[in-house]
Amino acid sequence: MPLKKSLRSERSENFFQLVYDITKTIPEGRVTTYGAIARCIGSPGASRMVGWALNNSHTSTGYIPAHRVVNRNGILTGKYHFRHPELMQELLESEGTLVIDDQVIDFEKKFWDPCSNLI
Repeated sequence: MPLKKSLRSERSENFFQLVYDITKTIPEGRVTTYGAIARCIGSPGASRMVGWALNNSHTSTGYIPAHRVVNRNGILTGKYHFRHPELMQELLESEGTLVIDDQVIDFEKKFWDPCSNLI
């Protein structure tokens, strides 16, 4: 039993690292989605797990710009996982991404597809 748990933990760590590696490549002033990251790493149904990984990103070494990842509609659904709920918007706006009512304005123009840009 401990071996299975260890393997599961190792897979999760690898998944999380893949999420972090992709998130680190999102250009300043652009955003991507949980689903786009999940598709890019070959797990199209794992959008929520991408969110869990990003929620845990503060424990990783190095800077991970988790504020650049939003839901498929451009909404800041992860904002409550930051030190204060306004921080995600503040970080995005400091990079030139306008947010109104928790939604990225011009989402289609700001969207960055990791699969198209990394492969």
